[in-house]
Amino acid sequence: MSQDILSLSAAELTAGYRSRQLSPVEVAQAALDRAAKIQPIHNPFVVLDAEVALEAAYESEKRWTRGEPLGLVDGLPTTVKDLLLCRGWPTRRGSRTVNPDQPWADDSASVARMREHGAVFLGKTTTPEFGWKGVTDSPLTGVTSNPWNARMTPGGSSGGAAVAAAFGLGVMHVATDGGGSIRIPAGFCGMFGFKPTFGLVPVHPHPPPLTLWHQGPISRTVEDAALMLTVIAQPDPRDFYAVPLQGIDYRKGLDDGVAGLRIAYSRTLGYARVDAEVAALVERAVGVLADQGAIVEEVDLTLEDPISIMQPLWAVALAIALEPMSQAQRGLLDPPINALAAPGFEMSALEYRAVERAREVLARRMNALHQTYDLLITPQLATTAFEVNHEVPPNSDLKRWWEWSPFTYPFNLTQQPAATVPCGFASNGLPVAMQVVGPRFAEQIVLRAARAYERVHPFRRPPLPPMVS
Repeated sequence: MSQDILSLSAAELTAGYRSRQLSPVEVAQAALDRAAKIQPIHNPFVVLDAEVALEAAYESEKRWTRGEPLGLVDGLPTTVKDLLLCRGWPTRRGSRTVNPDQPWADDSASVARMREHGAVFLGKTTTPEFGWKGVTDSPLTGVTSNPWNARMTPGGSSGGAAVAAAFGLGVMHVATDGGGSIRIPAGFCGMFGFKPTFGLVPVHPHPPPLTLWHQGPISRTVEDAALMLTVIAQPDPRDFYAVPLQGIDYRKGLDDGVAGLRIAYSRTLGYARVDAEVAALVERAVGVLADQGAIVEEVDLTLEDPISIMQPLWAVALAIALEPMSQAQRGLLDPPINALAAPGFEMSALEYRAVERAREVLARRMNALHQTYDLLITPQLATTAFEVNHEVPPNSDLKRWWEWSPFTYPFNLTQQPAATVPCGFASNGLPVAMQVVGPRFAEQIVLRAARAYERVHPFRRPPLPPMVS
């Protein structure tokens, strides 16, 4: 058993609980102690509740002592992104417009599934306001920073979750992705992130982005993510869009490898500009899968940038969020939100339907690709992390975050599963990742490919800051 219990995987912790070599209380206390030291440096939490966490850990310890764990994640320290309801804690969504003085009596669907299986919730992780951008800072919670370099952004919008994962502040991190918000921070922080097929993980309540919005894990290992997915991919009658129960344990078959899988590799999807060092590291990672028997073919998809589809849908979603607000409330918002929402207030139903039809064309094209290929691999991001307090790399010609994250939002439009797989470090010492994409409901194949790479190149974790270690 490792001397650092916060470096242990979910399976190792569970084995320790079962053998009584470890206690959920011991693990929760260690995570809380480290989180208190990390918080002033990297700011991953908006809520950190030792009283609630330790009470849940004591109850878990009693169950393990009786040999009666509640479920698959009983006693595992867990965090929840602050866009999701978690009973007893305010869900302020990074916004000063949300009144915290409310009952807060409900859990989001994924949070409810984790609670039913005995998860120990440590707190809620930071997000930009309403999750609107690919970096994590907000008028409410300030700036969250990268675990590899505190001067850099961790990405967003699930930035707090990725930082918590990197430092071992929990093994399960419930996150959301409406355009890249799981995959971007996982990529910038060197963690594993997984966006499941839309509808596989039930959502309640549905936010304004609706069918663009996925929920899934950020974790330090593929197996931990597969475990969490097994738990949260359970039905919830509150979600009209949820698919029928699949009944899959996503841990099974993880080590089946990639031999014989047909993989399409695209450097740019036809429109993206990618840093040369990032592209080289991703290409090398694709070669690792080829060395394991995958049949890899570089393809030129020649897509047009689907931001022309995505941006109007985001604008409408933001307009829906802002519509009930007073002018005084809108004045409290992160300033770009009002500008980005403005076109959404003006769009007609016919214009909106035309955008959705263009989305359908893109989805059909990806469906056709997967008639030939089991998986598609791209770079995850076009650059490594850059300085905090910027939406785009400073001194670049970029204007908005999606210009440096051109590989994420297409797969929210098509609703496909997509994984962030750390695949090395650039010369500046910051992580690089590849993205593994599968056809809808092919989660197991995506996870297998990610695990195949992880077996050869285990994912590294950042060193603890000196004042923490």
